[in-house]
Amino acid sequence: MKTIAMDAMGGDNAPQAIVEGVNQALAEFSDIKIKLYGHEEKIKQYLKANERVSIVHTDVKINSDDEPVKSIRKKKEASMVLGAQAVKDGKADAVISAGNTGALLAAGLFVVGRIKGIDRPALLSTLPTIDGRNFVMLDLGANAENTAHHLHQYAILGSFYSEAVQGVAKPRVGLLNNGTESSKGDPLRKEVYELLSQEPAVNFIGNIEARELLNGVADVVVTDGFTGNAVLKTIEGTGLSIFSALKSAIKDGGTKAKLGAFFLKDSLYGLRDLMDYSSAGGAVLIGLQAPVVKCHGSSDAKSVYYTIKQVRTMLENQVVDKIVDEFSKKNH
Repeated sequence: MKTIAMDAMGGDNAPQAIVEGVNQALAEFSDIKIKLYGHEEKIKQYLKANERVSIVHTDVKINSDDEPVKSIRKKKEASMVLGAQAVKDGKADAVISAGNTGALLAAGLFVVGRIKGIDRPALLSTLPTIDGRNFVMLDLGANAENTAHHLHQYAILGSFYSEAVQGVAKPRVGLLNNGTESSKGDPLRKEVYELLSQEPAVNFIGNIEARELLNGVADVVVTDGFTGNAVLKTIEGTGLSIFSALKSAIKDGGTKAKLGAFFLKDSLYGLRDLMDYSSAGGAVLIGLQAPVVKCHGSSDAKSVYYTIKQVRTMLENQVVDKIVDEFSKKNH
């Protein structure tokens, strides 16, 4: 039985969305326990009674505009910090929050702690592809700057995650670059290319371009945090803009457009569902001694449920243990 610590007060829709997601997960999975950290009375309004859930009361929370490191150090009783501390103390196996991203990264780093041999943990997310297989990408903004050594480590971390959580045998690892030729890129990318070409722990397929990401060109995409964050937001923004433009075109296109939309309704909903990656779970701060996972700030109950499911799979398949083993070998 694994225990997951949940920050019940983080995110735009807390505590309702968090608690309703927990209710769904407890009903679905009989092998997990949940510890909810937050305001007891507010949580109880939405919580369905279950012997596998408990509440640790606190009315302190980290706000979205709090300075990350300072808030972790000063607000020791905040719901997010208490959840991370429970992992550190062995009272929980993982922590999930939809709160302040920077604060959760700081809590992961300073409270939960890095795996020995990992220089800098990365933020990893699962993104959609047209064929529905999805891919994982890292770093998505845990670090603004990275060295070639960091990206080399990310390729190994992403590979382990893809195999253990998504069930991909020998995941194809691609390096995001401004061209596919091995000679392309700045000095950082060229150095990473050399390192990955000689790395036996990954199935490196070479450089890949951003325009091919959603076509499933790779199972694991490696990049620096600044580029990764910009690409992620571009994908999100483009998707939202296309659907918004499509809605406007149907609305303003008269009877013919509305009739066409009526006949295409199922296909359009199918496309929307294909591009909706909330069912893939949250963003994982990978490289830490336990799973630390960030739900989107606007997560609803469905997203929270899928994030718990994702963490359960990580724990079940011992992703962290496998990473620890790999990096302890590399340090000998």
